[in-house]
Amino acid sequence: MNKNFKKFIMIILCIVDVVSSQEYNYKIDILSHPSNSDYWWLTRNNKGMNTNNHNINFDWSYQNKSTNYKITLSNSFSGDSNFNFGESFIKHSFSNSLFLRVGKYYRDFSLYLNDDLSSGSMLVSHNAQALPKIGLVGTFKTKKREDISFVWGISHGVFKRNEYYSDAPFLHEKFLYLNIIKNNFHSLSIGFVHEAIWAGSTTELGSFNNPGDQPDSFKDFLKVFISSDGPLIEGESHANALGAHNGIWDFNYIKKHNNKELKLYYQHYFEDTSSLRFANKTDGLWGIELTNYLPKTTLLIEYLDTSHCCINPPYQSDNYYWNYQYRDGWKYKNMIMGNPFVNNEKAYDEVRLFHLGISSHIRKSILHFKASRKTNKTDITRYKLSFDRKINKASVYIYIVGNEQDSGFGMGLSYVF
Repeated sequence: MNKNFKKFIMIILCIVDVVSSQEYNYKIDILSHPSNSDYWWLTRNNKGMNTNNHNINFDWSYQNKSTNYKITLSNSFSGDSNFNFGESFIKHSFSNSLFLRVGKYYRDFSLYLNDDLSSGSMLVSHNAQALPKIGLVGTFKTKKREDISFVWGISHGVFKRNEYYSDAPFLHEKFLYLNIIKNNFHSLSIGFVHEAIWAGSTTELGSFNNPGDQPDSFKDFLKVFISSDGPLIEGESHANALGAHNGIWDFNYIKKHNNKELKLYYQHYFEDTSSLRFANKTDGLWGIELTNYLPKTTLLIEYLDTSHCCINPPYQSDNYYWNYQYRDGWKYKNMIMGNPFVNNEKAYDEVRLFHLGISSHIRKSILHFKASRKTNKTDITRYKLSFDRKINKASVYIYIVGNEQDSGFGMGLSYVF
């Protein structure tokens, strides 16, 4: 038996033994993918998993009164037989309005977004592996207006060393949302999310043995926090903000009536002051999601636009997800952290794209379908159709994935304990 597989089994047995007298959930997936893994919706929004081989995934979760635990283990992340951690964290609630999360996780904002059907969040999607972070999130409610609340969060993360970073840079993340809820049937939310890559050592500013160390003191962190200017670099006319910054204005409206739900949302993407002020016009992700307007069915339609990134240079000229100093850009382990259609190649590609997602429950089965196509150029339709049939605690999973010209078939087996 493979040494890594033995280790994997031992970890599972230890977890089961520890929580055998507690309330817990865990699931094992065994997946077989087509020999050709070069299909868009097989390799995107797949949590950074490698699908070149047969995969075994293990998910475990446990929750008590104040703490949530989650562990994901898989051999899908390395492309070989090694088992590594996916999204795994501890989330401790100090009260109903304050919690701390530590581990590898995705986001605590844009919680309305349906990650299973969406083309992907503009900032933190499920396209790459989860980044190691520690984050604090709180809620503040006004005394005079019970229908109004504010949600805030701040976190600190760490990237990985690679060909661009001789010393791993840090991630700074913070957000603030204004939420207005009327009778639990209508809710309006307006949010501001700010991300920044900072510190570390960049090989672009020197050789790997003599890297370009970036400012990393507490004073520098305060500059990153408010997007203040860093040092003036020789040859430039003015100093730029310290670090590589991006973010979104996040708007969403939710209406509930009986068992029906309507979601409208817009994530306006920005990278500097001009796009922060909407100089890039309507760029970002537009979406509508309808649940139970057709019985037991969710329908999602999105429009992605990045065509106004460079309409007024140098005032409005952004190469989204890319930075001249942090050359790997908005990526983690070579995968885009935001929407996978944005700047997925080194040469920048302006995008106008329509995306469709459908999920339907038919008795004990679930049907998923998603398809995407660019509208500003000749393109192919990228699609994935999956069917999940539940049989007691087990389920059988089959899918077809393709791009009009070619298609592949895969299948899997899951068991929930």
